[in-house]
Amino acid sequence: MWKPIEAVKASASSHPKTWIAIGIGVAGIVILAETHRRRRRTSARLIHKEDFGAFLERFELLPFPQPPPPAARQSLAGLTFAINDIFEVKGYLTGFGSPDWQRTHEAAGKTALVVTALLKNGATCVGRTIMDELAFGITGENKYFGTPINPQVPSCIPGGSSSGSAVAVAAGLVDFALGTDTTGCVRIPASFCGIIGFRPSHGAVSTIGVLPNSQSLDTVGWFARDPSVLQGVGHVLLQLNSTAPRRARRFVFADDLFQLSKVPTQKTVYVVVKAIENLSGYQPPKHVNVSQYIASNVRSLKGFREESTNLQNGTLTLKALSSAMVSLQRYEFKSNHEEWVRSAKPKLGPDVSDSVNAAIDIVHENMKILYKVRTEMRAALQSFLKDDGILVIPTVADPPLKLGTKKGLSSEFRSRTLALTSIASMSGCCQVTLPLGKHNDYPISVSFITFHGGDKFLLDTVLDIYASLQEQVGIVSNSLPLPDANGNMDASELLKEKGNAAFKGRQWNKAVNYYTEAIKLSGTNATYYCNRAAAYLELGCFQQAEEDCCKAIALDKKNVKAYLRRGTARESLICYKEAAQDFKHALVLEPQNKVANLAEKRLRKLMS
Repeated sequence: MWKPIEAVKASASSHPKTWIAIGIGVAGIVILAETHRRRRRTSARLIHKEDFGAFLERFELLPFPQPPPPAARQSLAGLTFAINDIFEVKGYLTGFGSPDWQRTHEAAGKTALVVTALLKNGATCVGRTIMDELAFGITGENKYFGTPINPQVPSCIPGGSSSGSAVAVAAGLVDFALGTDTTGCVRIPASFCGIIGFRPSHGAVSTIGVLPNSQSLDTVGWFARDPSVLQGVGHVLLQLNSTAPRRARRFVFADDLFQLSKVPTQKTVYVVVKAIENLSGYQPPKHVNVSQYIASNVRSLKGFREESTNLQNGTLTLKALSSAMVSLQRYEFKSNHEEWVRSAKPKLGPDVSDSVNAAIDIVHENMKILYKVRTEMRAALQSFLKDDGILVIPTVADPPLKLGTKKGLSSEFRSRTLALTSIASMSGCCQVTLPLGKHNDYPISVSFITFHGGDKFLLDTVLDIYASLQEQVGIVSNSLPLPDANGNMDASELLKEKGNAAFKGRQWNKAVNYYTEAIKLSGTNATYYCNRAAAYLELGCFQQAEEDCCKAIALDKKNVKAYLRRGTARESLICYKEAAQDFKHALVLEPQNKVANLAEKRLRKLMS
């Protein structure tokens, strides 16, 4: 085999022009290869742009044959859907969002039961979508397969882990799509992409043929733009009876959880309240501090609660609940996939790698406590909601992060997000995410949660209320809040003193009312805002306290109390980085301030 090469060398030595010809030939080959590569890259970019980067693989699974007349038309006939990279399809390789999983596994021998059920009912599957690696992320970013483009806000993350499925629906590429929801993986992208997302009751939809992340938390969820499509898919997957007697509905608003949200309640709570006013079968809405209810009824959470003298009980409860959820997820992921992780040594994106390593290294001496939390949570919500209650909460606390956000910022975002998603995940209750327009150009939403097994009740509620909700969204979007008026200074001082007296008497609501009246008369006094913030803190109204402190600081840059109270509010809202900055600023103004010094140290420890 070496003789032809030797002959070329000999010929080239005696004929130098041969080397030139060879060089030109090689250069030509390189140029052609590079041109072909660039064409492929350009083509890939065009395809990515056309489908918003949602699809990992395009294929077509045709529906089962329609029954001949006079049989009824199949319920999902004519609809298209997508599945994310966690559902098995016979003859296709399921990637679990990871090229290393693809490399170490073979094509599926069977199709997931949920996919088959949809095909039997007339729907057509058009491909497989991108997801977070191993279903472990909540941002929707995938280092190896790319990040689907959020059609609502292209500069921001789509949310995950079922990012591709959410984007495919939001972009109108399919009528509905499947994803899985473990710690919020359907609810979060539904919120960020401005569509409807449904997480069913745990165990209500078959997970046979679906790769597991954490079987005690995993559910098969779905996305849609139209509530009737959402309900149609639900009837198939949940095998529901199409007829059932109409029941009264009782809406309960979790006021403490809306404190975590950065969206004004005028665009969330007010919209839902107005939407049900003219509908029949709805009881007058009620309000509750759901965190305190959970703290009183889920006693096993005590072991997960961090010690702190500054945070309110509600915030600690939500943090404890999400901590238990993450521990349960990690423990079960380790049981499912430790052997593969250690043998395959997969290359993962930084955030997913941290989560997987933490799961593989987890050591929990008493796993029974995690399952006890789950059991107590389900019983607590069952008792609270009964068979007619619907808990209304914000789906997420923050707008979607900008693409490529630094890791340090995303940890705080993650904590605040999981605090909200842990309620349904740990109770196994069903939850639906509903879009409510935009705030500051970002999609916003609310979520309805009802009792375990109340899936049809929840789907029927969505169908009943959706049009009214969207009508109210339009009305609120076109209205503006009225500005406060200024007035007499002496009267405002008298009102402030009455507020101070009420505050000392622990009459927090009355104090807020007095300070509010003082502000109406004199809206340029920083003390009035700062005092009202103190009363709001006692009531657990952290967002209002933060806003008042911001106004006080804008009026008086050296108001130490305003920095301390804003820091306390932000810490309670799990905005540790911003809170730390407030306490540091207070220390600059008063270096010997013990409260600021202790708080700054505590936050440094929490962030580390």
